[in-house]
Amino acid sequence: MQTPPLFRSPLNRAAHRRTDEAWLRQAWQRARVVVVDTVGGGQFLVGAQDALVLVDPASAPDGERLFLGEDADGTPYFGVDGPLPEIPGTRRVTLRQVAHLLTERDGALAVAAVALAYWHAAHPYSPTSGRPTMARDGGWVRTSDEGDNLWPRTDPAVIMLVHDGVDGPQGRCLLGHNAAWASPGVRRFSCLAGFVEPGESAEAAVAREVAEEVGLAVEEITYVASQPWPFPGSLMLGFLARADPDAPITVDPTEIAHARWFTRREIAAVLDGEDVRGADGERMTLPPPASIAHFLLRTWLHRG
Repeated sequence: MQTPPLFRSPLNRAAHRRTDEAWLRQAWQRARVVVVDTVGGGQFLVGAQDALVLVDPASAPDGERLFLGEDADGTPYFGVDGPLPEIPGTRRVTLRQVAHLLTERDGALAVAAVALAYWHAAHPYSPTSGRPTMARDGGWVRTSDEGDNLWPRTDPAVIMLVHDGVDGPQGRCLLGHNAAWASPGVRRFSCLAGFVEPGESAEAAVAREVAEEVGLAVEEITYVASQPWPFPGSLMLGFLARADPDAPITVDPTEIAHARWFTRREIAAVLDGEDVRGADGERMTLPPPASIAHFLLRTWLHRG
């Protein structure tokens, strides 16, 4: 089964260790540490062959110690938010750049460290009392001196590839160019997406978002796969959905600057690196390989 980047994790999160302060102190001494720079946009270090750089505790910056889990041989892993160390032969990257290149273990460590680091950075105070909060339970809880407890949250979002249900190279999918994307000479198209609202199922969110963004009704909504996307804390739920390509497209200009149907032949050409241009002469680009949007496009191509 093909899966999107960051889908699988061989890491044992070992939740039973989080409340054992004595064990966490001892584990820190022999841990491998992922350093994440949230100020720098969630950057971390990779080395040769895009391997995640792990440092020893003495080389990690000061900061809250975020327990990420253990591997099969019992090695503990922690994350720390702070300035990245200067290490020859390494480079600064984000998950957007390398998620598809990381091993399953490295991907699991990086995505957990980035997600937790962003959550801690965003919650220095209790929303209930306004009191300062501090990390405990290995970084999986924040608490104030008045006993207000905060837990990491994940925001579910749907991302859907709308298609016409036709097999073969002339089968079409609908992609949109977001109004916020500005790159002269290049027009990036991607799947439609949006957050699940309170009291709403993921499937209902798919139908609502497509209707709001491009004015189309969809059916045959099919779940495909999910991907953690900590920018800052989303879980992307990927779907395929069918719509009528002859129905008029009415974009919401605050969200979508342009939307149109593309054939499988066109999508395959762009993914193969060909220079495909629109009627306005702008070069067409698609989502990067690290994203679930890219995975949904590949899935649709394969099924067709």
